[in-house]
Amino acid sequence: MLNRDYNDPACSIAGTLGLIGERWTLVILREVFLGRRRFSEMQRTTGVARNILSSRLDRLVDEGILERRPYSEHPERHEYLLTHKGLDLWPVLVDLLHWGDKHLDREGEPPLKLIHKDCGGEIDDRRICESCGKHLGPRDARAVYSGDPVAAATA
Repeated sequence: MLNRDYNDPACSIAGTLGLIGERWTLVILREVFLGRRRFSEMQRTTGVARNILSSRLDRLVDEGILERRPYSEHPERHEYLLTHKGLDLWPVLVDLLHWGDKHLDREGEPPLKLIHKDCGGEIDDRRICESCGKHLGPRDARAVYSGDPVAAATA
């Protein structure tokens, strides 16, 4: 039987999977990178059960990947922001995005494109702008959904 815990101290891949390898955790990180920082937004867009979302967010905060900040006192509500440790996961998510675009059997354009905020060029699988050639980080990019006429007009 496959152990659900990947705590192999001799393998960084196994250790990383132990922290972020659960399916909902990566989806939650995607949501935060897309700018959805509030519990209600994440729950609505992902459909994840509230108890699972709460436990995954707590774990990401405990591990220093996300920071919880209050935005309302009555009722008490928090938003979740990426820490430096969390921002370092951007290349992982970009690589997963591009791998899926290349290897998943889909018709038409990829569902999500990453665009360079400064020049509007598309970001390639090496995180380089196809228009200006600049190597980009998470703060240089924005996501555009295919078929979104508003987003396409601003790209």
